Amino acid sequence: MTRPVAVITDPEELDPEPAVRLLTESGFEVRVVGSRDPEAIVAAAHDADALIVGYARIDAALLDRMPKVRLLATMSAGYDMIDTAEAARRGLWVTNLPHSATEDVAVHALAAALSLIRRLPQADAVVRSGGWSRDFTEVPRRASEITLGLIGFGRIARTLARIAAPVFGRVIAHDPHAADWPAGVERLDLDTLVAQADVLSLHTPSTPATRGMVNADLLAGTRPGSLLVNVSRGDLVDPQALLAALDSGQLAGAALDVFPVEPLVRDDPLRTHPRLQLSPHSAFLTDASLRAYALEPARNVLAWWTTGRPHTPVVVPAEAPAGAPQQAPGRQGASA
Repeated sequence: MTRPVAVITDPEELDPEPAVRLLTESGFEVRVVGSRDPEAIVAAAHDADALIVGYARIDAALLDRMPKVRLLATMSAGYDMIDTAEAARRGLWVTNLPHSATEDVAVHALAAALSLIRRLPQADAVVRSGGWSRDFTEVPRRASEITLGLIGFGRIARTLARIAAPVFGRVIAHDPHAADWPAGVERLDLDTLVAQADVLSLHTPSTPATRGMVNADLLAGTRPGSLLVNVSRGDLVDPQALLAALDSGQLAGAALDVFPVEPLVRDDPLRTHPRLQLSPHSAFLTDASLRAYALEPARNVLAWWTTGRPHTPVVVPAEAPAGAPQQAPGRQGASA
């Protein structure tokens, strides 16, 4: 019996070995590309049954060259690197990792917000330059008198609301798609939220409707001296509008973990603005999340192969693809 083939495109900072071991022990042939280059991916995955994807762009042109692929499993909660409409049209499964770093990203957003509120980078600079408290003119506001505004109210934002509620005086949120709403979080329209929040934290996916949503018009509606945190997607924020708002004082500061182009180029003005607090797309990063990001996509592949359905699908075929196997090709129950 021919072994099924699973290909890992670009694991980046993740160690793919646990995933390789799990799938190999379960009867798969596993290939690791280690690149986002389409030609390298096709060379490895021309006969693949499943593709485990890091940041590589998977579009119709690439899928045309991988005709056997039936499942695309991302190594992240986000899946905008995959043309999901095309995947659905072809009857493919697409899976993501909705829970692997929820706590970690929420904690990072809270830490970033509190660092901005307490002016920690500015305080650090005062001490390093030889100054002391009399030289620290950045008087922070008391957190319990501050309103935290969440744009988007999915898993991460809800976790942030829960852990931030004891710290902030008020938590407000906007999400036109959320079906249920917990007690203690006020639901507002976007314009009202922007006008009332002292800290804006972004938690929306990247879609045609949300790309560039934090633009000059939106920032003009914020409270003067407010703060912005983005741990979601870099293209939600117009960089020029952000810099202009920081320069004018409309925003007192911003914390960015994600950027329109990653990594930042050397002369990008975002790198040097004194009111910006930056991190290298690392909000998800913990020892636990790294283990999950490596293993859970492989578990999605294995669940699909053994049962016909992965654990965490975001695109479900209208009907099971023809010939989808219902039985593992090798030893079952293997764990890494």
